[in-house]
Amino acid sequence: MSAFEKIKKMRTEIGKKEWAIAEGYIPKYGTGKEPEFTSHETACILNANEQEAQVEIFIYFSDRDPIGPYKVTVPAKRTRHVRFNDLNDPEEIPRGTDYASIIRSDVPIVVQHTRLDSRQAENALLTTMAFPGNQ
Repeated sequence: MSAFEKIKKMRTEIGKKEWAIAEGYIPKYGTGKEPEFTSHETACILNANEQEAQVEIFIYFSDRDPIGPYKVTVPAKRTRHVRFNDLNDPEEIPRGTDYASIIRSDVPIVVQHTRLDSRQAENALLTTMAFPGNQ
């Protein structure tokens, strides 16, 4: 049996429908080569389901109302890395501002948060699992 056939037989529903990332910050600048070393925040989303995931991202701030939803589709049995820097509809996420995010999906997904900070020559990479909600 091939590795793919084994994966097909596995239970593929994994994750939750709601996730929180309590920490977010996109630096205003970076020193690295673009686009690979542009300072950024990323939500790494795994959809192991048989159907595509319709994902909505909401951004929360300390001093203003939330913005969103930002709508993203993750195909079935795929992963998608969504750079918060690239989200611009309904509006661009401000640089140099603290924020948090809530990520909701119509099917269970897994979310991991990653940040690349390239403001100095010695790049810093941070990654952590998002906090799963009750759904």
